[in-house]
Amino acid sequence: MSIYEKLFPPRELELSSGEKIKEPRSRTLWILLLLAAAMVVSAKVTGFDLATILERGEQFFVIVGQMFPPKWSYRNRILSPLLDTIKMSLLGSAIGSLLVVPFSVIASSNIVKNRGILFAVRLFLSIVRTLPTLVSALIATYMFGFGMLAGTFAIAVFTFAYVGKQLYELIETVDMGAYEAMEAMGAGKLRSFLTAILPQVMPAYLSTCLFCFEGNVRYASILGYVGAGGLGVILNEKIGWREYSSVGMILIALFLTVVIIEALSHYLRTKLT
Repeated sequence: MSIYEKLFPPRELELSSGEKIKEPRSRTLWILLLLAAAMVVSAKVTGFDLATILERGEQFFVIVGQMFPPKWSYRNRILSPLLDTIKMSLLGSAIGSLLVVPFSVIASSNIVKNRGILFAVRLFLSIVRTLPTLVSALIATYMFGFGMLAGTFAIAVFTFAYVGKQLYELIETVDMGAYEAMEAMGAGKLRSFLTAILPQVMPAYLSTCLFCFEGNVRYASILGYVGAGGLGVILNEKIGWREYSSVGMILIALFLTVVIIEALSHYLRTKLT
């Protein structure tokens, strides 16, 4: 008997046949207690103070208030960095999505049976996935110098890790009947994969790539903090000079761009399903 059952013993029910059974009890209360304890510990470790938030939280709205009305005359300076951000997001997303395909295939347990290879490839993808995008951009600036190439590299690394995990999980859920039939007829693994498995995962794979791209446009806007080019360069500059009205104009332009890209991405994803 578990500790939970000792603390909250189940009730016994008697059926019409005379048989007695124990009514299963929900573990919701036990889970809620554990979550409450974890929140209390987290609050102490992080120094969370609700009184400070209530007292100083209004300062957030003070800065937001200084962003509006935005400086409309600054919009002409935003167009070029905004286009740079979109271009490096698109290119980085495309490079990462394509490069990760062979790794995802090798990481799929229904394609590759060697556990050593599976472990090594999945470990590699996990290591890449834990690398923050800003850190990737910072490393890239040392490799390629300041500019859009560093930002494109950082976005490609993030896309590689994100799409890679999604893709090999997609491959593992496909119906393997057609693949096994192709192999039984003498077709090679590559031909069998392209014919039997690729058509099954392609719509979901493209949808994942589109979803990743629209997120990358947002992430790319802060890569300028480490010199990786794009909209983040002027955003960092204006925040540093406390020109919050210009910051407001930058955020409005970014918001409208993201909304348009999300609408287009959503439309394309509906056509893929």
